[in-house]
Amino acid sequence: MILLRQSCVWEGTTHERKNTRSSFSAGGFGGLVAAQKLKRANVQITLIDRRNFHLFQPLLYQVATGSLSPGEIAAPLRGVLSKQKNVQVLLGEAVDVDPAGKHVTLRDGASFEYDSLLVATGSQTSYYGNDSWRQWAPSLKSVEEATTIRHKILVAFERAERATTPEEARAWLTFVIVGAGATGMELAGALAEIASETLRHDFRAINPQDAHIILMEGGPRVLSAFPEELSAKAEELVTRLGVKVTKNVMVTCIDADGVTYSHAEESPKHLAAQNCALGRRRCLQPLSARNWPNAPVLKQTVAAASK
Repeated sequence: MILLRQSCVWEGTTHERKNTRSSFSAGGFGGLVAAQKLKRANVQITLIDRRNFHLFQPLLYQVATGSLSPGEIAAPLRGVLSKQKNVQVLLGEAVDVDPAGKHVTLRDGASFEYDSLLVATGSQTSYYGNDSWRQWAPSLKSVEEATTIRHKILVAFERAERATTPEEARAWLTFVIVGAGATGMELAGALAEIASETLRHDFRAINPQDAHIILMEGGPRVLSAFPEELSAKAEELVTRLGVKVTKNVMVTCIDADGVTYSHAEESPKHLAAQNCALGRRRCLQPLSARNWPNAPVLKQTVAAASK
């Protein structure tokens, strides 16, 4: 969010300013770019985020597959904005907005007044009403989720190495990614490279190249937001890497034993797998999209209202 004020409350004291004060609550792409665009504006900006770093989310899949460390895709917000003197970064999580009183309330009870507000809340992963799946199929939106997936991947190969039956080993070497959006495609491709290249000489009881990487998509093609030609090329690429792409599939259950899915009107099928992940994001709106005066909402957040 961005709050604009001409008179601001600061540590219990009111300071009159000639310029307008702007306060953002979000340090993602939207909030960060908005703050930078106001570098030469006659405003005082406060950027509020529950994390004190900016995360480059498009590379989270490389953290999840061990190619990058978390520190390589995260940058301290204060460091990014250190030369922009009209910006102050504060750590906090906005939980309520009072458009009539023009103030934002944080989870710890702190309150900040504003003249104008920019909402840049971003998005989160939707499990489409099946939140119980989260335990078995983590999404990929944060550093914590990326490291969780990395742990699950590496442990899966270790458990397969110790398996006492071929069926147990196969279950540990079966990786299911639900959703063939950009995240799902990237994760599937990187996982295939790990199995076929990175780990191929590291085990004795199993062959990592025998890993089954299955990418499930509910629609007729992968990367549905992209042109059909690019979608077809992307599918061909991951298929050559060893990924099995299954389209027009409806996943009905994800639990400790694997994934239950069905094609069209066919009977549900169960796939034994110890490793699942969600590969598609959906914009969700944490704040109501009411017609607030002086509170523009960034496009990604607005898009959630129609879904």
